[in-house]
Amino acid sequence: MKLSVKKGDNVIVITGENKGKTGVVKTVNKETQRVIIEGVNLQSKHTKPNAQYPQGEIVKQEGPIHVSNVALVSDGKATKVGRKTEGGKSVRFARTTGKNLD
Repeated sequence: MKLSVKKGDNVIVITGENKGKTGVVKTVNKETQRVIIEGVNLQSKHTKPNAQYPQGEIVKQEGPIHVSNVALVSDGKATKVGRKTEGGKSVRFARTTGKNLD
């Protein structure tokens, strides 16, 4: 199954507690249909004490968001992604503007 977003795409969160936040896709997991977006859905992770941090620490890291909760950004607005074939290859395009994304 092909997803509408790829690594490096600029996206906006359209639902949930992070609604309205934008960022760049860091990773895409096709099996679970989830993406990790830079600077969005930050979660606290507690680490055990070690030699470098004798008291331990709390690390903020991005959590996964389902693909259906994000939309691709084209010309500053959220857009749906369409697919068409050009020269025998499948190409993604923004449905609102008609511009090719790849």
